[in-house]
Amino acid sequence: MSDAPTSLSEPLKPKRVARKSARFDPWRARFFLFGLIVLAGVTVFLSNRFLTDRFTETTRNRAELRLALYSGNILSELRRNSIVPQLLARDPALIGALNSNDFTNSTQRLISFVEEIGAASLMLLDSDGRSVAATDRNRLQSLHRSDQYFVDALRSKDTVFSLMPRESGGYSFTYSRRVEANNDVLGVVVVEVDLQKFERAWAGISDAVLITNSEGTIVLSTEPRWRGLTEEEALQRQPPSGAISRAIQATADWGAVPGDAYLRGEALMRSQARVPFRGWQIASFTSYASVRERVNGVLALEIMGFAILLALSFYFLNRKTAVRMALFQRESAELRQLNIRLQREVAERQKVQENLAFAEQTLAQSSKLAALGEMSAAVSHELNQPLAAMKTYLAGAKLLVGRGRPDEALASFQRIDDLIGRMGAITRQLKSYARKSGDELVPVNLGDALASSLSMMEPQLRQRLVQINKTLPQEPVMVLGDRVRVEQVMINLLRNALDATKSVEDPQVDVLLAAGETAILTVRDNGQGIEDLDALFEPFYTTKQPGDGVGLGLAISSGIVNDLGGRMTARNAAQGGAVFEIRLPILHESTTSLDETNLDEALVAKPAAE
Repeated sequence: MSDAPTSLSEPLKPKRVARKSARFDPWRARFFLFGLIVLAGVTVFLSNRFLTDRFTETTRNRAELRLALYSGNILSELRRNSIVPQLLARDPALIGALNSNDFTNSTQRLISFVEEIGAASLMLLDSDGRSVAATDRNRLQSLHRSDQYFVDALRSKDTVFSLMPRESGGYSFTYSRRVEANNDVLGVVVVEVDLQKFERAWAGISDAVLITNSEGTIVLSTEPRWRGLTEEEALQRQPPSGAISRAIQATADWGAVPGDAYLRGEALMRSQARVPFRGWQIASFTSYASVRERVNGVLALEIMGFAILLALSFYFLNRKTAVRMALFQRESAELRQLNIRLQREVAERQKVQENLAFAEQTLAQSSKLAALGEMSAAVSHELNQPLAAMKTYLAGAKLLVGRGRPDEALASFQRIDDLIGRMGAITRQLKSYARKSGDELVPVNLGDALASSLSMMEPQLRQRLVQINKTLPQEPVMVLGDRVRVEQVMINLLRNALDATKSVEDPQVDVLLAAGETAILTVRDNGQGIEDLDALFEPFYTTKQPGDGVGLGLAISSGIVNDLGGRMTARNAAQGGAVFEIRLPILHESTTSLDETNLDEALVAKPAAE
């Protein structure tokens, strides 16, 4: 395909399909919209606070004026009715009826008075408290001896005011005065004041109104259920239908005005005035509905204006965004094509990496086999010596058996068996080094691994006559790894040390194993040192002559150490020569989970299986 890259290293760059507009800054547009929204919110908030305070104050003033009017009406009604008992107590017709006990025309006379006065009812009681005349004919001949207005009137010479609860609900407000003639008490005149007409008049307004006496008991209210309760008890009751039900529908208009009173959690505006009569108080509860409606009307106009301004702003921004979206769609199409090309390149590179890993593993195995080839000559020499000795022992044993000395012949056979064990150990080491290592990690004793590595390198060490100085700790140094790979690293370091000391008269290799926070293995030689430390662990880097090596030993060894969680470093010694150091995480007894018995059995069975 023409879109495919010519090589894996070819850079892929998307084409630019659009240029940034120098006149359109999206961030500036966003700040403008954000500022407009903030301005709208602040304006609405401040307007709400200002208008709510203003309209609330106006509504409160109106409520106070209404209460002053209501208070004056009640006081006027009470004062007008307070004079009636005094006039009736001096009426000659009523006094004559009480003296003669002839009450034929008394009721009609009281009816004529009540029409002129406007009282609720009039009643004439004799000295025994019996109703002898009344505007309400149902109350004739009824006894009132224990009623408060009768008892108080007999005890006082003046007109007395009485407040008594009714059986049907509510209260009756009465003025009473005793009737006297020649210092004899003839009876009592009772005048009932009609204050309920004010309740009926107040029911047509939106406010809830109540009047309390000096004890705080509600005696008049637009809500019948409130009569006889205190104001606090009334506000805690279920709101009835009527004026108060309209009042509790409003709260303190967005919380801008704190409520003066609360009815079932709803805020109300409370106004109070004093009725100059026996410590009475009048109070009204006004809803914030009217305030909220007037404020919301102004706020609605403000919000509408800002909404129109925002709509126009979004319209112009949308036009610019549409143009940019068209350009982005074109660029997105090319990016999708580029993505397909990148996916193909990634797949090819993954395949190359897999091939490279396989080649690296193959080269590592080849390096091991090459090392085996170098050791084969020396190993064959090691095997020839036991074979020659075995031949000599067999010949001697044959002679001893022929001479009838079987005990001495058995000693020769024991020496032959020892030689065979030695040859088997040599071959097992070669086989374990030649095979590929596994992925399973087990506890490895670095001291044992070092001894095995030196044993495999023994033929070369004897041919070169190299002095090996070993320093090992008394306690085992355990790490978690693969013993075959660990031995491979040690053998590579020992081979490099031997190669580095070829041109030295007294070759010497120091091997130091130490254990602290980490396990440290140090291999030092007295050769010429290292020329390029930076490229030392790079693949195919070597200072040997062609045919002596391919430069993979240190690279493979460094990779093995890194896989085991360690680190390999190299430096030149101050007195000459090179120093290689391996650091591996040490395996403590508290962290190992492998049973020692199973581990010993596995290590014993492993060579036997080979």
